Amino acid sequence: MRAALLEAPNTDLVVVDDVEIDKPQARQLLVRVSHCGVCHSDLHVIDGGLPGMTPTVLGHEAAGVVEAVGDAVSEVAPGDTVIMSLKPVCGRCYFCVRGQPTLCATSNTLMPTIPPPLSRAGEPVYPGIGMGAFAEYVLVSVDAAVKVPDDTPTDIACVIGCAVQTGVGAVLNTAGVEEGATVLVQGLGGVGISIIQGARIAGASQIIAVDPFAERRTLSTGFGATTTLDPADGDVVAAVMDLTGGIGADYTFDAVGNPALIQVGINASRPGGTTVCVGVPKMTDEITIPALFFAMGEKKVTGCFLGSSNPSREFNRLLDLWRAGHLDLAGMVTARRPLEEINEAFADMKAGRGIRTVLDLS
Repeated sequence: MRAALLEAPNTDLVVVDDVEIDKPQARQLLVRVSHCGVCHSDLHVIDGGLPGMTPTVLGHEAAGVVEAVGDAVSEVAPGDTVIMSLKPVCGRCYFCVRGQPTLCATSNTLMPTIPPPLSRAGEPVYPGIGMGAFAEYVLVSVDAAVKVPDDTPTDIACVIGCAVQTGVGAVLNTAGVEEGATVLVQGLGGVGISIIQGARIAGASQIIAVDPFAERRTLSTGFGATTTLDPADGDVVAAVMDLTGGIGADYTFDAVGNPALIQVGINASRPGGTTVCVGVPKMTDEITIPALFFAMGEKKVTGCFLGSSNPSREFNRLLDLWRAGHLDLAGMVTARRPLEEINEAFADMKAGRGIRTVLDLS
């Protein structure tokens, strides 16, 4: 099959047409990928910020059509349209039964299956970040795929698989933002814009959006941002304090995975406020919390992985919000490219052009 390979960190991806993929085993699906979003987490693997075995096929924000199923699969059938999640959810482990599906103990998205289901000229190829969807086909657990109506437009719905479930879920599931709350969002890529949409859906009274790129700040107002800030213009914390009457934001979200931005969020949150770490940081990144003032101020910091979402419930709920006009998926997709232009897509990401690029593999 055709696939985009990362052969070594800090190199361009190479599109080849001779990657072999295994047949589905028990509880597995072979899915023909129609569209896949380009996510910043993939870039972290490319630049070495996240670990990864090479050669690897990245890509994890994908949708497509089931091509074949293995034994003991009854949830979907060949021909069904599915959106995939990089984190399979078993529904039975310690974490799943306690309502923490993104902590499911049955899979580790950073550790590839050994031996991997991909090969090239007899040598192993590793699917990156739990999927390997910069390719014509993926082999996934049935627990990682959610059947959606066949008329679902996969060119926009694929972004639900990562950015939208993460961002909207961070607001509705992880933080539980209430009506009338004040919200700060730092980073206005696919995840940040999804956080803004989640805050709007939750009924937040103020949604303060921060990004160094003017285009993204302008676009964010169409998704619900009430105020935009350029961090180069001055102290973001002081600006948030001014906008909230000196109190601070009820909820702050870092959509980048940058320790400095997390610190800004902590400082900009009110006493008793919550800072949500949504973006994926590098393995070596750390944050420092001022213990005394943090404790006395009753501030909270929480992690968020994939929006604390259960895909089997969340994906169709998000599609329902889209169909009702409450969630804008089409507006998030600011570029569509063929697989052969994948390096240009990452160049756009680095330069802050647009919100989300979707690769068309159909």
